[in-house]
Amino acid sequence: MSFLQISNVSKRFGANTVVRDFDLGVERGEFVSFLGPSGCGKTTMLRMIAGFETPSAGNIVIDGEDVTDTRPNRRRIGMVFQAYALFPNLSVADNVAFGLKVAGRPKSEIGPRVAEMLALIKLPHLAERYPYQLSGGQQQRVALARALAPSPRVLLLDEPLSALDAQIRLSLREEIRALQRELGITTIFVTHDQEEALSISDRIVVMSDGRIEQCGAPFEIYNRPASRFVASFVGTLSLLDGVRESGSTVAVNGTSVTLAEPPRGATGTPVTLALRPEAVKLEPSPERINRLSARVEDTQFLGSVVRLKLSVAGGIILADTFNRPTAPPPLRGAVVDLYFSPSDVFALKPGAAPEPATAA
Repeated sequence: MSFLQISNVSKRFGANTVVRDFDLGVERGEFVSFLGPSGCGKTTMLRMIAGFETPSAGNIVIDGEDVTDTRPNRRRIGMVFQAYALFPNLSVADNVAFGLKVAGRPKSEIGPRVAEMLALIKLPHLAERYPYQLSGGQQQRVALARALAPSPRVLLLDEPLSALDAQIRLSLREEIRALQRELGITTIFVTHDQEEALSISDRIVVMSDGRIEQCGAPFEIYNRPASRFVASFVGTLSLLDGVRESGSTVAVNGTSVTLAEPPRGATGTPVTLALRPEAVKLEPSPERINRLSARVEDTQFLGSVVRLKLSVAGGIILADTFNRPTAPPPLRGAVVDLYFSPSDVFALKPGAAPEPATAA
């Protein structure tokens, strides 16, 4: 059994089921992210692990102990909230010490542990300040130190970076990951930001409508999505409508596109193909045997990358190219050839269609 085992957990509020048959094992020291849109059930699942909500069905086991009906203060879990939740009338040091005092730790233990935690988050010089005297990033570091101080078995992070500006979010998420690795603590991180999840997770659980759509390593989730929802929610996706031919080819408005694997269905079955922007190139190569003619509809300069919005007979394709000062991108209205390899295009499984590609 895994260190944290969630078995067939469901949660209902009246007639509304917000988590459905959630089944997941998390290993000791693993960093797992729950990723999905607002309302998909990820925070409710986190609150059930913490003990703030009771499952309607299923059970939760931590380190061999069934904690499904155990009170939150007896689960040895640390939690960091989106809104920091620091006590405004307590200093930084007293905020960090709070959980230790509640746990009944002796004073001789509390002082050194607080000092250790403040050193860990690199804020020992702010021990006597109050939350209102700190920046948002500093407050979140203090909240993290407070959660870690009692040495929890599991650390839960509920969108802890969403209230911070972009630059601080980037640096703080790197700090969180570094601390997690240093301490070896089992961690569940809730986010709706795909970049956050992809950059710091050992595994990602993609959720939709209370269910797990796919669970896997970031590389697998991004490159081999298991459903239309995952393909469209994680990363930018371009869609092409076609019809299955024989073998591994799909006809896109009369042009054959070769896939690495045969799509499902009989010959003549409608097929939706998907491409990531970075897979589409304007230059041929021995691997890029697929070619489509396209017209440039728009160009976006994104710094190191230039994104092209291109219309083809089967739909809209986005292509990302590196910014090269000596080779400006094609102008709007230009007709170009696009190239991609069979391994870079995949057929989406049947299901609700994702949103089409846009230039945003």
